Amino acid sequence: MNKGSYIAVTISYWAFMLTDGALRMLVLLHFHQLDFTPDKLAFLFILYEVAGIATNIFGGWLASRFGLKSTLFTGLTLQIIALLGLTLFQENWAVAASVIFVMAIQALSGIAKDLTKMSSKSSVKLLISEDNQSGLFKLVALLTGSKNAIKGLGFFLGSVLLAKVGFTTSLYSLAGLIGFTLILSLLTIRGDFGKMKSKVTFTQLFSKSPAINRLSAARAALFASRDVWFVVGLPIFLHESLDWSFSQVGSFMALWIIGYGFVQAIAPQLSRTKKSKNLGIDSVLSNLKLWAFLLVGTCAALTAAISGNFHPTTSLLLGLSTFGIIFAVNSSIHSYLILAYTKTEEVAVNVGFYYMANACGRLIGTLSSGIAYLTGGLTACLICATVFTLIAALLNIRLPAEIPHSAQPE
Repeated sequence: MNKGSYIAVTISYWAFMLTDGALRMLVLLHFHQLDFTPDKLAFLFILYEVAGIATNIFGGWLASRFGLKSTLFTGLTLQIIALLGLTLFQENWAVAASVIFVMAIQALSGIAKDLTKMSSKSSVKLLISEDNQSGLFKLVALLTGSKNAIKGLGFFLGSVLLAKVGFTTSLYSLAGLIGFTLILSLLTIRGDFGKMKSKVTFTQLFSKSPAINRLSAARAALFASRDVWFVVGLPIFLHESLDWSFSQVGSFMALWIIGYGFVQAIAPQLSRTKKSKNLGIDSVLSNLKLWAFLLVGTCAALTAAISGNFHPTTSLLLGLSTFGIIFAVNSSIHSYLILAYTKTEEVAVNVGFYYMANACGRLIGTLSSGIAYLTGGLTACLICATVFTLIAALLNIRLPAEIPHSAQPE
């Protein structure tokens, strides 16, 4: 894969994530204005997460058969269809029909997002040589961090578009942006990169090495630990208990994601020590274990502060900032390791499996968040988060330091 094609893939991914963040905020704010209750608003996004589970595993299979370029173009096209499809919504529809329709559109957007993400993340492996582990870590961290920062900007973009031009015009504008990006990608991306020479059987989609299985399980637990309090519990707590306005909550969440993305981008520098200047996999794993248990300690300390009502606003803001920094480093190291553990010819299938586990973790966290908050408020959410971070940390301990032999990138 040449650098020109990789740059085009990355720009496509950035453009997609900008619209992804904007679409989430558009849906949330618009349907809140239509007096949708919090539980109905949550349902609008459930299929978005569910779709990611199936998309990642079968998307990896499609990419291995037809190439990463095909899955990228498919993802961009589906996002255009989703954006234009949502313009068909009518405010006079019954609530049940509205929820079902928007859930279906969100599912389509979720499929589009995971196809695009898998294509972009897998492409990194095809650009960096096998012996350049430090370069691989840095490029993965930069891509992951920039993606999240741009998604945070998308939250702002969605809010501004809704206020200035309305719901329908905003959707047309976002569809136009993705349409332009798709045309640019079709004209600039060359080669059928990511194909496997041999056909992938159905059992190969789920039969992975112990390293990839453990890493994927750790990834699921890690993202469950974030979403179990971030998706439902935190916004409701900020609004109801701390009396923040919806605009304050939305702006804070966007700024947190942008800051989180920035930390992800510089994760190689944050995780480097004097003994690990070359960022070999041994030193990366050693640092991962340290950062993983720091995350457990942060969750436990924040849980104690909130349950004891110890300066809740200060504790929450300080805890959120600390959690975001440590979580971002953990996430970036995971994203590097899945590529380090993967043979070049199997990159699409293995990355798809890994992000399927990621989607499972988000879904578990989202569902647990609502149940935990109803049961015991934000404290219950944070207790669950602490348990999930501990599970992830224990799984990280058993990750091997061996990198499988693989062919050089094409």
